[in-house]
Amino acid sequence: MTIQNSSDALARLAAVMETRKPQNGGDPGASYVARLLAKGPDAFLKKIGEEATEVVMAAKDADHGGDKAKLVGEVADLWFHCMVALAHYGLSPSDVLAELERREGTSGIEEKALRKVQSREAGQT
Repeated sequence: MTIQNSSDALARLAAVMETRKPQNGGDPGASYVARLLAKGPDAFLKKIGEEATEVVMAAKDADHGGDKAKLVGEVADLWFHCMVALAHYGLSPSDVLAELERREGTSGIEEKALRKVQSREAGQT
């Protein structure tokens, strides 16, 4: 799968999630996404935490001969729940992809140092 197809798949999923929002008629009785959104941030943020832990556990298992496909599945679950959060806050995968593109070519060490400086400056104003 190419990057373009991947972003298309994310965009399609995000579009479905938009239809699941309560204000767009999402039915919590018929849709898991609608149920999470209707319950509010605590519900989907808790799921993000749980899924992140499961990603860590699957990665640790993969380090010791475990099935790498389980890691892929857990990352998919994590991304899915993160997309629910993005939808709730009026954001989309394209916003995340744009941020990753903005960072492209920048050293991770430089990026982290820049964020530290910006954080300090924001605290002084």
